Amino acid sequence: MEVIYEEKLKKFLQANNIQAQHISFVQSCHSVEEAMQATNEQIDDFVKNICMFDVNDNLIVAIIKGEDKVSTTKVWKALNSERPRFASPDEILQKTGYPCGWTPSFGYDAKFLIDPRVMEKEYIYSGGGSENSLVKISTKALQKANNGEIVSIKK
Repeated sequence: MEVIYEEKLKKFLQANNIQAQHISFVQSCHSVEEAMQATNEQIDDFVKNICMFDVNDNLIVAIIKGEDKVSTTKVWKALNSERPRFASPDEILQKTGYPCGWTPSFGYDAKFLIDPRVMEKEYIYSGGGSENSLVKISTKALQKANNGEIVSIKK
């Protein structure tokens, strides 16, 4: 089943000419800690995609560094809306097409908010569509791929 999500993401990268590297590993990359072990990279080389919904049930994806937490208050203020609610794993799969924890930072309909700390890095690793895969992408290509708004959303 995991292969389906990886292939979907690879096809999206190719179809949209996104300069990124899809990497598969033998071991799990589900958590930031596991991804660090798989890649021998540092925690600040990874991003987390925090999926939320606004009051109109529009998907919002807050992209923050691996060691950071998201501030729903800052997200709410950035969107000039009411406080968003966190998406459930079922909602994440339904809205993104990828399981929770494997979700990439692009490739589906959402409002993407990127914390400025993410953009300090030249490259980052994001979810690769499966428990054993990641996408390595430049932060410039990431922002282009998701049309993300750079806004302070770190707690």
